[in-house]
Order: sequence, then structure tokens, then C-alpha cells
Amino acid sequence: MAQLPLQRERLVAIVSAHLAPKTVDEEVEDLPVVVPYLAWWVRGILLVGGLGLVVIFTLAVLLNPYDENGQPLRMETHRTWPLKLPPCDFKSRTGLPCPSCGMTTSFSLLMHGDPLNSMRANWVGTLLATYCLFLVPWSFTSVILKRPLFVLSLERMVAISIFTFLAILLLRWGTVLLLIWLDKRPG
Repeated sequence: MAQLPLQRERLVAIVSAHLAPKTVDEEVEDLPVVVPYLAWWVRGILLVGGLGLVVIFTLAVLLNPYDENGQPLRMETHRTWPLKLPPCDFKSRTGLPCPSCGMTTSFSLLMHGDPLNSMRANWVGTLLATYCLFLVPWSFTSVILKRPLFVLSLERMVAISIFTFLAILLLRWGTVLLLIWLDKRPG
């Protein structure tokens, strides 16, 4: 009995002309972007994060960022009621401000409606506080809608936010240290 040679069959698909790519390498760019629903645990993190920010801003309102003469403080607001935290360990040991020195004062001054002195205390703190003020309603809205509002990727947003604020914080700190060094130079 003679064997017939095996033949490979070719599969043909009929696709609507507007969906078929013109070339093999062409990507379809006109398809809508689908934002998936957030998992329950992601919504839980957003809810806890939003509530945590509300607590932080409540504490910033309760703090008094002014001295007994009514002059705005530049730092060490964290040592007053209701926080009563110890002094900055970095500053105590080195005599130099740490990267976040003045951040609590900046938040508190902004919450007391004093943005100019908030920027003088630590302008990165003012930027961070403003960003976080927008995050509070954003996070609650995203929890309710079950999808991130105006954001396609939470991971990307978080990574960009953290990298940006750390870079700006370190740049500001370097500038402050440079100004201190220039001020202490002889002659």
C-alpha cells in the first residue's frame, strides 16, 4: 500500500477590513484602551491611604506652626502638641538639617492658609502637601468608581511620584547644604 505524502493545510481567517493590519508589523492603534476594575485589595489600600492622608492633614491643622510672638516657624513643629516628637536625630548629631527638616512645619503652615511661609519652611513639603491634597479626593473617587481616575497604571503613577519627590527633595537638600557651606567659608 502506497502512502500519500502529508500535506500541510493553510488556515485562512476572514477579518473585517478595518481590523486587518496592512502589514505584519503594524500595530492597531485605534482600539479603545480598557481600564480594568481595581481589585478589592487595591481599593482597600487606596481607602486606607486616603484616610491616612486625612489624619495627616488633621494633625497639620492641630499643630501650631507659629512661635509665641506669632512669627512662623521654619522647623521643629513636630515637637509641639499633639505630636510631641523628639528633635531631629540627624540635625542633633551633625548640626546640619536633614532632607526633610521643615516638612511638618510646611504642611502645617499650608493647612493654616500661609503658603508663602510654608514654602519658606520647606518648599518641597508644600509641593508634597498640595499633591497629597489632590490625592485624597482622587483616592476616594477611585475606590467608588472601582477604577483609577485619570490614570491608566497605578504602578507607574506611584513610581513616578516617588522618584520625582525624592529627586526634588535631595536636590533641595543639596542646595541647602551648599548654601550652609558657602556661608561658613572664610572670607
